[in-house]
Amino acid sequence: MGKFKLSALMLAMFAASSALAAAESEAQATVNPQLDEDLEVIEVTGFSRSLIQSLNQKRFTDTVSEQLSADDLGALPDVSMADALTRLPGISAVRTGGQAAEINIRGMSGGFVFSTLNGREQVSTSGSRSIEFDQYPSELISSAAVYKSPKASLIEGGVAGTVELQTASPLDNEQQHKFVVNARGMYNDRASEVNDATEFGDRISFSYQGKYLDDTLGVALGYARLFQPSVATQFIGLAYNDIDGLANDTNGPEVNPENEYISEGFELQHLGGEETRNGYMAAIEWIPVDNFKLKGDVFLSRFDTESFARGLRVKLGGPTATYTNAQLEGNSVVGASVNRTSKSYTRIEIVNDDNQDFDEVDSYGVNADWQVTERLNVNMDVSLSRAKSNFRNGLLWALVAEDATAQEPVLDKNVSINYQLNGLNLPDVGFNQAAAFSDIDRVMVSKYGIYPYQNEDEVSAYRLDFKYELDNSWFSSVEFGARYSDREYSNNRSVFEYGNDGDFSATEPPLRLTNDMVNVVDWEGEFSYFPSYLAIDVDKALNAWFPEGAPTPVTTWGNADGVVDPQGYTTNYSWTMLQSGSVYEEVLSAYAMLNINAEIGNMPVLGNIGIRRVDTDQSATILENVNGDLALGAQNITDSIGIINQNYLPNVLGTTYTDYLPSLNLNFQLTDNTQLRFAAAKVMSRPPINRLAGDASAQADETTGKINGSSTNNPFLKPFYADQYDISYEHYFDESDGALVIAGFYKNIDSFIDTIAIEGFDFKGNGFNVPDYIENPVSGEQVATTNGTYTTAVNNANGGYIRGIELAYTQVLSFLPAPFDGLGFNGSYSYTESEVESITSLGGETVTQGLPGLSKNVLNGTIFYSLDNFETRLNVRYRSDFVSEQVAINEQVVNFDAETVVDFQTSYQFTDSFGMLLQVNNLTDEPTQSYFGNENITGTTQYFGRQVYLGFTYSH
Repeated sequence: MGKFKLSALMLAMFAASSALAAAESEAQATVNPQLDEDLEVIEVTGFSRSLIQSLNQKRFTDTVSEQLSADDLGALPDVSMADALTRLPGISAVRTGGQAAEINIRGMSGGFVFSTLNGREQVSTSGSRSIEFDQYPSELISSAAVYKSPKASLIEGGVAGTVELQTASPLDNEQQHKFVVNARGMYNDRASEVNDATEFGDRISFSYQGKYLDDTLGVALGYARLFQPSVATQFIGLAYNDIDGLANDTNGPEVNPENEYISEGFELQHLGGEETRNGYMAAIEWIPVDNFKLKGDVFLSRFDTESFARGLRVKLGGPTATYTNAQLEGNSVVGASVNRTSKSYTRIEIVNDDNQDFDEVDSYGVNADWQVTERLNVNMDVSLSRAKSNFRNGLLWALVAEDATAQEPVLDKNVSINYQLNGLNLPDVGFNQAAAFSDIDRVMVSKYGIYPYQNEDEVSAYRLDFKYELDNSWFSSVEFGARYSDREYSNNRSVFEYGNDGDFSATEPPLRLTNDMVNVVDWEGEFSYFPSYLAIDVDKALNAWFPEGAPTPVTTWGNADGVVDPQGYTTNYSWTMLQSGSVYEEVLSAYAMLNINAEIGNMPVLGNIGIRRVDTDQSATILENVNGDLALGAQNITDSIGIINQNYLPNVLGTTYTDYLPSLNLNFQLTDNTQLRFAAAKVMSRPPINRLAGDASAQADETTGKINGSSTNNPFLKPFYADQYDISYEHYFDESDGALVIAGFYKNIDSFIDTIAIEGFDFKGNGFNVPDYIENPVSGEQVATTNGTYTTAVNNANGGYIRGIELAYTQVLSFLPAPFDGLGFNGSYSYTESEVESITSLGGETVTQGLPGLSKNVLNGTIFYSLDNFETRLNVRYRSDFVSEQVAINEQVVNFDAETVVDFQTSYQFTDSFGMLLQVNNLTDEPTQSYFGNENITGTTQYFGRQVYLGFTYSH
């Protein structure tokens, strides 16, 4: 059990509450927190109504928050909740495949964001704690809130903030019965550039809410289907390798190629595919007696993606290739003439990748609310959140042969590549084999690989809350309660490989293509100067290559050290075993909170003060390499196909810790329309669940004897911690037609998770079973082992601050004469800065990068207009450059350039029940662009196209 220590933050908060309590003698009669009783409300509809509802919700909450309200189920026009949330101040999104998926709050990435649905923790298909908001259809969500300051009754977990999504409560619906249907067609204007891509899609949804038995029984049902093309045309630069780390060497690789930073290469690709999302929602509410309500609800999402990536992957071949006319950016090569040598594997691969991703999200909950007496309320909640992801990454490589029609084809090793990166613009490229890329008599399939990644994440939770109303002029009520959750995360890796991606294999020979398997693909638009290539029908190629059916991927040791019989495997596939496993997490939390409702002088003061205690027990399965030592517990570990490895000890490792999280929220009602908020709290975010998985390994080099090891994950990782402070000035205009909000925040982060390389690591002293000597396989001599580098995830104690300001302005210009009274504007701007930095060398030289997800400037503006039954609006979202991950051959941390995304929507209501809508997302076809620390070292240039939606809405 941890010790309870009063931090400076906690002392300051209790001092503040004591000072306010001392003013109790001046307090007047208890203030009614429902300050909107005398507020004049004008009748507005459509987008204006949703804005005003959101402002009113923000106005009367007891924390610093942002609110998003739908006029009705199905009224939010956004493709997903990710798009909807990015309209709120201080919130931005990372676009994946052109769609918003992960959201960033106040400059912090999705790993710092905690998410709930109907007040219940949600797990994710991503393998982290950040849920993928594109799996939540906006048509099935009735409201959303982003809590930027916590209170003790909220579940812990969000350093950046907590996102709360709500589905419908049918008994709260104003109408006795409400039925809504949406149907829209969809078109992507870049799909025609991508061979075999789907151009058209659709969105269909319906929802029903009804009340029965004298409004004591409510039922809500909803279904939303999205089918849309997913396309992109892209250039991706690959990471640079630090050849020998010599500083200030600018002689160029043609003189000393081993002294330069050289890229692995780059990719020129067409992406295409189809995304299908089916969402389901159901809720039932029952009030058998006046003081008791029982509610059960279900939310299900099925998101299936089938996609392909086709084009060219250029592998420069490292320092053993020949480089001439090199162009340098610092000490990194950004352009050269590269030629293959007898020692290099310089080549151009014609890639035809086939990816499938099947995701499932389930959320179930039962809630009982019992008003025991006039003063005492008891709330009980039981929930289950479950997510499954089955991602299959299928890769098909093809290489250029001298003559593909030959009896024994030979790889064409006469490879010359000319390239020049042009910063954020597309590069100049030239290939001596360019004509062969689209020639069926030259191109042969050389390798096929499948690399599935399956994970499951499940949390069951039990919660009991009490609220007791007080007869007190300072504290209106006290809340306390407890929550227990039990979470299990598991992942499974497997593999199948056949052939060779760098040459033609003699034992697993290449495949001769036929005309019915291929199409010649030409590039269009900005990419039109790239050479044509063969798009290969993967299914037809595999049927010809494996007439008895392609083998199934397996989790196997392969030919790893310690294997008794590799059963014909010649490759070490131990990573599939070591990266497969489970993580367990049990959390018991309890809280107590006083709700403040008082006056100081004539000024009402609302808010809360409380503390939350959290006990965490986390552990993970791990296979420890004890080199077969029975005394250390070595066991026979059998893989999925019966191969036995005798080197490992199965174990479960982990840690426990206790946290105390105090919080204070104060809302000073300066005038009827103006209020000042102050909040302070200690917050935490647990490490991504997949970073707790155990995968430690260490191995001695047979030639040098140097021991190197890695553990990209770590079951002993502790959470991120921060002390945070918020202040917010809010002025609401008369007649509820807008507001002006100015907010500031400061977060002092104690630590963050970083992956570091520890030189000279004492492997034996830290429990690794490593040999003192190793036999050189060539000379047969015994080589003494030495400590090398251990790369692992740690809690980096070098934290730092994040601070910023937010401005938000909403104005419905109802005071203007007709027809201009339908005009309005909703805009926000946030500035965020941080001293937290990380280090990367993906671009060659070591450079510092900012906190992932942090854009210094985020701007969001919407101009809207309504006249009678007509409504239109234009939304612009801008974020300055930021750090995040791009997916290439491996995940790469890069700098993303600033981007401006523009969306347009217009609608017309023919009758009270029937309307039409036109929507264009990404109106300017804004690309995603990235770079490696320096804009001249290109990362990504990706174009996704405009998405056009046209459809109808019926409600009754």
